[in-house]
Amino acid sequence: MRIIAAAAAALAVGLSSASPAVVAQQNAAIGTGGVTGVYYAAGSAICRLLNKERVKYGVRCSVERSGGSVSNVNAIRSGAVNFGIVQSDVQYYAVKGLSHFRENGPHADLRAVFSIYPEALTVVARRDANIRRFEDFKGKRFNIGNPGSGTRETTAMLMSALGMKPGDFALASEYKPDEHGTALCDGRIDGFGYMVGNPAANIQELMTACGGHLVPLAGPAIDRLIRERPYFARATIPGGMYLGNPEPTRTFGVVASLVTSARVPDEVVYAIVAAVFDNLEEFKKLHPAFANLDAEEMIRSGMSAPLHEGAVRYYREKGWM
Repeated sequence: MRIIAAAAAALAVGLSSASPAVVAQQNAAIGTGGVTGVYYAAGSAICRLLNKERVKYGVRCSVERSGGSVSNVNAIRSGAVNFGIVQSDVQYYAVKGLSHFRENGPHADLRAVFSIYPEALTVVARRDANIRRFEDFKGKRFNIGNPGSGTRETTAMLMSALGMKPGDFALASEYKPDEHGTALCDGRIDGFGYMVGNPAANIQELMTACGGHLVPLAGPAIDRLIRERPYFARATIPGGMYLGNPEPTRTFGVVASLVTSARVPDEVVYAIVAAVFDNLEEFKKLHPAFANLDAEEMIRSGMSAPLHEGAVRYYREKGWM
């Protein structure tokens, strides 16, 4: 009995001394978007790099599918996730307590980590719908985006700038990004808008499957919208990026950024920043939307919330701040 007790005690001591990394391991759960969108790809790329360094940093990363930017901010606020990918305009509204966040007030704990890539409001129409400009969707079936998504928010601002409302459409559907391509090809809608980093896989797929026409977003109303909202910028989708669209398409957009909460420990945020920036060249190869990323722009553009101290620590070590 004494031998068994001694062995058990030795085993317990051995386990407690050998497993502090396991006990101390923390999680980084990233709210993204639909599985075919670039948000999901971005979250997966970040987790891929961080999980390679899981033993070094004691942080395990996971990707959570979500409804998009607004949903991600709300999930961070509730503690359902501790990171999220969010459009720069939605980040601005959350910090100020505007739009969807008016009822709950400013998100005082929201913190910026880094921006990832520019997103353009990409509008696609059926080729037989005779759409030359966005206003031509009046009387047509248009997908305005699922509730809680940045696409829905930006489309609403575009419509307001053009003096339009959902009632102007024959149908204002609310398909998610995973669904709008199939809906277009099946003839259930005539067009959709999508805030996304281009090229986007689900747009490429529908262009191959049934064809589509990129609709430009330009003119005085768009110019005024960009002037009034500093988180917007002009953008151009290069000609030839999508099958059957050989000419450049003018539009506007925002910046997709990684955000978190002030409640998240500094070491967790530091780990996710180090995993990306120490391997930035590898990160840039994980999706075409990341190909032209620049570290200086990534720590400056599209961030309305204060930087998290864990990110600041890394940027100061690098001499960037």
